Amino acid sequence: MRVLCLDVGDKRIGFAISDPNRKIAQALTLYERQSPKADIEKIKALVKEHGVSTIVLGLPKNLDGSLGTRGQDVERFAEKIGTSTGLPVDLWDERFSSNEAHRIFDMAAVKRKKRKPFIDMMAAQLILQGYLDAQAGT
Repeated sequence: MRVLCLDVGDKRIGFAISDPNRKIAQALTLYERQSPKADIEKIKALVKEHGVSTIVLGLPKNLDGSLGTRGQDVERFAEKIGTSTGLPVDLWDERFSSNEAHRIFDMAAVKRKKRKPFIDMMAAQLILQGYLDAQAGT
């Protein structure tokens, strides 16, 4: 079964999905947020479509490891997702994932204007790959 990863922002959610063996993360789609109910319905549709058994959300932490307002919002959203889908939801430290995504686009010489729609998906992919690698090591 696959793992679905979300990089949750105020305006968009970037999605990434694992392969069935849970070894490789791949960017999936970008979703423009509409309402909490519509957001949950989108997640449930992706869960059903891709045969997802676990959901991972990038947890934004402060540099010192503490949770700010944004991190607390993501924790509450994760609880709603778990309740709505009945699936386990794991939170994974996402510090520097967007910076790393920008670095990858810089290396590929993609202009900032052209990369904007893909940053959240790339960040979700990076978060998920870190999660998968850590799970494989246990």
